[in-house]
Amino acid sequence: MRELWLIRHAQASFGAADYDKLSDLGHDQSRALGQALARLGMVPDAVFIGAQRRHRETWDGINAALNLGEPGVLPGFNEFDFKGLLNARFGANRPSDLHTDRKTHFRALRETVLDWQAGRIADPPEAFDAFAARVRHARAQAVAGGERVMVVTSGGAIGFSVAELMGAPADAMIRLQLQIKNCAVTRIVATSGGEHLSTFNETPHIDADTPHFLTYS
Repeated sequence: MRELWLIRHAQASFGAADYDKLSDLGHDQSRALGQALARLGMVPDAVFIGAQRRHRETWDGINAALNLGEPGVLPGFNEFDFKGLLNARFGANRPSDLHTDRKTHFRALRETVLDWQAGRIADPPEAFDAFAARVRHARAQAVAGGERVMVVTSGGAIGFSVAELMGAPADAMIRLQLQIKNCAVTRIVATSGGEHLSTFNETPHIDADTPHFLTYS
């Protein structure tokens, strides 16, 4: 039996010109998660990250407490290209407050993903089936890496993986994704009979003294 720990990146820079870097709070979250994992003895045999900056920066914060080696990089764990999907869906007519108002942002995210899955977006930067295939392949690569494998990735990859393992309908992916907290841990058990969900959205770094670590974007 092997365990795969999927960790969503820490808080990125919502509303900034470059979303793909952690906020100051995000750096604090990642370091706190590493300390919590060390206390719990959750030290992996192998580590993989997606190829995005927020994945690397989250891992660097976690690893400050674990002191492990260089992670493997699996681009299959990258997030889908939300900006590219928005461009394909809206063109020049995107809502003006899309990246400043969270309610508008997350409503657009949900509707865009559902349209993408249903094939209602012409010329997307990546077909949904291609996204699903690369995440599935990346999971298989990671599971083969050791008995206890940690992966730092994004909400879309985690939401898709959980929905797939649970045999849930297509719209479950985005519903799950919108519930995944920054730095949350989702555990998957892999056996000869397949992959099985063990836990979802754990936050061992959040307690009564750190309620401000609870963020979703």
